[in-house]
Amino acid sequence: MVTFRELRVDDDVAHALLAEYFAEREATFPSAGGYRTTFPAADQFEPPRGVFLVVDDEDRGVVGCGGIRRLGDGPNGTTLFEVKHLYLRPSARGLGAGRILLAELERRAAAFGAMDVVLDTNASLAAAGGLYRSSGYRDIEPYNDNPNATNWYGKPLAP
Repeated sequence: MVTFRELRVDDDVAHALLAEYFAEREATFPSAGGYRTTFPAADQFEPPRGVFLVVDDEDRGVVGCGGIRRLGDGPNGTTLFEVKHLYLRPSARGLGAGRILLAELERRAAAFGAMDVVLDTNASLAAAGGLYRSSGYRDIEPYNDNPNATNWYGKPLAP
């Protein structure tokens, strides 16, 4: 069973998960320019602007994290939130925890008033791209200048 804890991104547990995520991306990033690590600012993930969740599995302990943050108004004047730093430790991948986490982040975004969510990713993360597409995300035009991103996705949230 998977449960969630809200933590500040600068909490020791959250920071350690983010450090693991960034180290893995640096080690596997396909671009010659390398992966650019930027730890998120804690205030961007504090309610009601956002939230950062740590994923606990009753059998495996802490297995991942992810957050949402408010970007402002979307192109249609809707409230727009962004999914950030969705990460699962290798032992938890392929077991459905990523889909459960993504759905929980979407639910939290909707509770904060989001009508749309967006995210960016890199094409080298094929499993992540598959998760996003099968969860209803569609390709959109880039909404940021993230040097690590090659793909941008968006999804309207049900009212």
